Amino acid sequence: MGRSPLRPDGGPMTLHTDIPTRSEVERLIAVREPGCVSIYLPTSVITQDAQADRIELKNLVATAIRQLEAAGAATAAIASVRDGLDDLVDDDDFWTAQARSLAVLASAGSVRTFRLPNRLSAAVEVADRFYITPLLRAVTFPQAAFVLALAAGSVRLVEVTPEGPSFTVDVPGLPTDAAGSVGKASIADRSPIRRIQGSEGQKVRLRQYARKVDQALRGVLSGLELPLILAATEPLDSVYRSLNSYPHLAERGIAGNPEAVSDERLAAAARPLLDEVYAGELSAVEDVFERRFEQGRATTDVATAARAATHGAIDTLLADIDVKLPGFVDDDTGAVTFAQDDAASYGLVDEIARRVLLSGGRVIAVRAADVPHGGPVAAILRYPL
Repeated sequence: MGRSPLRPDGGPMTLHTDIPTRSEVERLIAVREPGCVSIYLPTSVITQDAQADRIELKNLVATAIRQLEAAGAATAAIASVRDGLDDLVDDDDFWTAQARSLAVLASAGSVRTFRLPNRLSAAVEVADRFYITPLLRAVTFPQAAFVLALAAGSVRLVEVTPEGPSFTVDVPGLPTDAAGSVGKASIADRSPIRRIQGSEGQKVRLRQYARKVDQALRGVLSGLELPLILAATEPLDSVYRSLNSYPHLAERGIAGNPEAVSDERLAAAARPLLDEVYAGELSAVEDVFERRFEQGRATTDVATAARAATHGAIDTLLADIDVKLPGFVDDDTGAVTFAQDDAASYGLVDEIARRVLLSGGRVIAVRAADVPHGGPVAAILRYPL
């Protein structure tokens, strides 16, 4: 989050991102086949720097191929993975549009890429499954939101993308302004009904307006979990908040009349607030962890977390995206065996995260400093073990 990156001439640089959806993550974690290669590398949004990124990917590919060969993978499978990854390295068009990190997930006959807005460390993992914990960082904090620019004279919904161009969303049924929404030339029009005359009458009409805005937004926002940030002045700010039905409306909004403010300026004002939203969410989860820990319903022990995840007992998992702890987790019991980092083993934290997702739990991929008690995982349990 924060400021957009800049071109060498000082202008804003657009990040080209393709963050996986929940369904895509579910398909990735379901893959089981020998020779799955997962590569992560930091990249630059400056096209002139792409050659260095391509060289880095080529080096990481070479590391992955050596691991496949050492593990005795089939010659045809190795050739297929190598060809797919070499094609990616040589794809000039692909390298003209990048973000801050690149995830490459390859197996025989398949190469998937995701350009991510957050900065990840370089990593190579070869196993019978994909290494997805770093990828979950972008899913955990998607760096996207909606801004509702609400004024008496106009209203629009702006989608804030992950540091890329923002744009106005077409919302069917959205009123054009407060007066038109209640069939008046002005919300100051007098009415024969005494209770909606004067300033009180204006508030009644603003509530009617806000209610229609909220109803229209339901058709667009229903089922989503992205934050909604309100840009409005009083009394509309308070009026809308009192009627809002979207559960992810941010507590803090953008002050001032948004009518003359461009989509990009609204997006720039929204991003620091989005940081606050995510920080607040993380703090709330950490508070729950501490309470549950005192009650025996939370753990930072990897072996305990693996057993709990196997039996569907984890509600929320905080996972360190940078730790790589190789080993095995028994499919039936969840017993952990630590091992060397080779093409046979896989990441224990990654496997715990996978099992939590498969059981309907929530995985929050964070940096080490945000994992309570300093361990690689912190799990909030559904019930005591």
